[in-house]
Amino acid sequence: MARDSSDPTPIESRHELVEFIARGCRPADEWRLGTEHEKIPFYRNGHGPVPYAGDNGIRALLDGLARRTGWEPITEGDMPIGLFDPVGGGAISLEPGGQFELSGAPLRTVHETRAELESHLADVKAVAEPLGIAFLTLGMSPLWTRGETPVMPKGRYRIMSAYMPKVGQLGLDMMFRTATVQVNLDFGSEADMVRKLRVSLALQPLATALFANSPFTEGRPNGFLSARSNIWRDTDADRTGMLAFAFEDGMGFERYVDWMLDVPTYFVKRGDTYHDVAGRSFRDLLEGRMPGLEGERATLSDWANHLSTVFPEVRLKQFLEMRGSDAGPVPMLLAEPALWAGLLYDRNALDAAWDIVRGWSAEERQALRDAAPVQGLAATIRGRSLRDIGREVMALARAGLKARAFRDDAGEDETRYLDPLDAILARGLTQAEDLLVLWEGQWGRSVEPAFGKCVF
Repeated sequence: MARDSSDPTPIESRHELVEFIARGCRPADEWRLGTEHEKIPFYRNGHGPVPYAGDNGIRALLDGLARRTGWEPITEGDMPIGLFDPVGGGAISLEPGGQFELSGAPLRTVHETRAELESHLADVKAVAEPLGIAFLTLGMSPLWTRGETPVMPKGRYRIMSAYMPKVGQLGLDMMFRTATVQVNLDFGSEADMVRKLRVSLALQPLATALFANSPFTEGRPNGFLSARSNIWRDTDADRTGMLAFAFEDGMGFERYVDWMLDVPTYFVKRGDTYHDVAGRSFRDLLEGRMPGLEGERATLSDWANHLSTVFPEVRLKQFLEMRGSDAGPVPMLLAEPALWAGLLYDRNALDAAWDIVRGWSAEERQALRDAAPVQGLAATIRGRSLRDIGREVMALARAGLKARAFRDDAGEDETRYLDPLDAILARGLTQAEDLLVLWEGQWGRSVEPAFGKCVF
């Protein structure tokens, strides 16, 4: 999650909420990719989780990275909880269980994303190795219980931790034990946003299958290829899911705002204080009748923060955020932006992808989303497997990237970053299935070897 917004501009009407999102419209030559990934830290000696405090803790890691990179600390009280690059615009933030997140800068090409990622990992390794810290390339913590997982000192997380058990069984697992890779993409107009949102929502189960990489929990197989994705199915129905309304007539910025207005709010931040208003509608704040904050009116900060606390499979802010994929090794972190840039940033690819999914019903899309974490590429819709659909989609993504024609210094275009996904489709086996084979055989039914193999 990115750092909280701090714009105190007051909001007077629903129209201003709509305009805030609509300001994301950009001409195609300004479209960018913002790639985010989370990684789970652990101590190489003993494979234990890394707490915030201590000479070899998360705070020491942040302090060391600040000295090495020159990035500015993001603090809460007197505690650093992240870093911000004042030049490039990227940031490092902490997820609730200490997952270390790079929120990449908005970049033009996947080649630039690769350079950003390589630089970040070099910095992190240089600081982490003397501290005895390494990072997993898995989509979920494979060994520790929830109680063994550390808690980061962020006010919003305390409020969310108290609220989650009231609305779902697995929300705390989502917060403390999962890791994802996401990419943010731009849109040119309201109609362009709607087309991209619909295509990416319908195909998010394909991404879940292709990137499935979280088959272990507390030392054993958990029954899923992407347990991380399954966790979202029982986290909070008010703020998650496939957004069936996005496919209805009349979908646009206003329809999304109306949904957001009724999603329960977690908190209202004033200064450094997080006021717990969990369960109350944002409409209450907009109308100045939030219990405990009567008379306090909504600001642009409140709206931006609220937009960041819903978790559908694709999230709309002033850009679209793809949310269906497990974290993975470096080639998979680069495959994520390549896949979606190829599909969504080329008009021919986008239109052809829409032709694939446009006939699917809300019930069929939901059934596919429910099946993908369990069955992976074997999940089906209308008699077609995700593996079969994936081959067709990958051809479109490759064509889209070829049309973009962005080449690196070696003269290669962005299609190279799709190679890991093509390899998965060719074999019909996900990363998670390969790991399960290792667990059953070479690893002797132990996840301990993952702390040697599944590491950045």
